[in-house]
Amino acid sequence: MGLAGLVPAVMIAPLARAQQGRTEPSGQASTLAQTGQLSGKDYNFVVEAARIDMEEVQGGKLAQQKGTSQAVRNFGEHMINDHSEANTGLKEIATQKGAALPTKLSQEQNSSLQHLGGLSGAEFDKAYAQDMVKGHTDAVKEFQQAAQNVTDTDLRAWAQTALPLLQEHLQMAKQMQAAVQNEK
Repeated sequence: MGLAGLVPAVMIAPLARAQQGRTEPSGQASTLAQTGQLSGKDYNFVVEAARIDMEEVQGGKLAQQKGTSQAVRNFGEHMINDHSEANTGLKEIATQKGAALPTKLSQEQNSSLQHLGGLSGAEFDKAYAQDMVKGHTDAVKEFQQAAQNVTDTDLRAWAQTALPLLQEHLQMAKQMQAAVQNEK
């Protein structure tokens, strides 16, 4: 096959990619528009932290609506207040860096909240307490890593500031769990 036989294939390949909507430059541009000035690793932390805050606020609202234990309702109020404030700080950093925050929870988070929403009474209180202990254990680990490894100095400082509050939330969640353990 001569050079003339290769030309049509070379010319057709970019056209085929364009028709499928998969050209490389547009994919890179949309990623850059989301991450702004943050590295991919830092941006992944921003997304995770924002989703944690959103989930805690929504879960806190459920706890205030469905909780039968005062400990659960009080904890829910703390989650709404503290995680709304934390998310405000994160939004400021993201805006400053030109990064987009997620507007939706992950599918797993949605499923978890839907499950909680279907419970009531002591069953809700126990499940919420268990979710809060697990969720805050995971969040503390995530923020400990970010406080050490995030490269953006503003984002690292925010993670370092948020970490003690998450550690406090974990202790509060464990106390709440102990308080609702014997509910019927």
